[in-house]
Amino acid sequence: MSIKHTSLNHGWFYHYRLHTPKAEQLCNNGFSSLKSFMEKMLEACPDHYFQTGPRSSSLKFDVSTNRVKVNGHEVCRLAELGMASGRYKTAHSNVETYMLEMDSSTVAVELPIWLQPHELEYYKTLFDSEDTLTGHIDILRVENGNIWIWDYKPNAEKEKHAECQTLFYALMLSKRTGIPLEKFRCGYFDEKTAFVFKPKIEQLPMCVKAV
Repeated sequence: MSIKHTSLNHGWFYHYRLHTPKAEQLCNNGFSSLKSFMEKMLEACPDHYFQTGPRSSSLKFDVSTNRVKVNGHEVCRLAELGMASGRYKTAHSNVETYMLEMDSSTVAVELPIWLQPHELEYYKTLFDSEDTLTGHIDILRVENGNIWIWDYKPNAEKEKHAECQTLFYALMLSKRTGIPLEKFRCGYFDEKTAFVFKPKIEQLPMCVKAV
């Protein structure tokens, strides 16, 4: 099968899916560690990390990323087509499934990721916790030599903390794969508008740094 799937009980069920032929094709030029990580998560996700601790989807730090607003980005059109499919009850499921199946750049959806306390300076101060930070990337695309982390937000224009969320997603996946942060790009979107930025360490709150 082209798409491999596993259900992850991480407080509620997340349906992580990987399009293996696209991963093979798009990750064969410098992103082999990403491909290995995505394949490993199908069989050996450390589920215990996801039972406690902070969640990246709940982070509300103010960050300055110099985001760029893009009307009519191709992911917006893909979201529109996914919503029109109406295969599932939720918007996320419709958009994610459509992009995984129909978009040539989307390799995975709901990819589980995490960050250990020792991997970030001032982690305990920042999160008021020594438990592992966890999250799930809505949509992962590989395009033009970069790894794109996308979060679908039904009302992207009004989002206040999506930049923070996706910034930490990029840091977390960089740590898990060993791929430099400079190879990542972040964005969030709905059917009309996308916001994109290049993640950088200095954008992290409190000027913390990865260690």
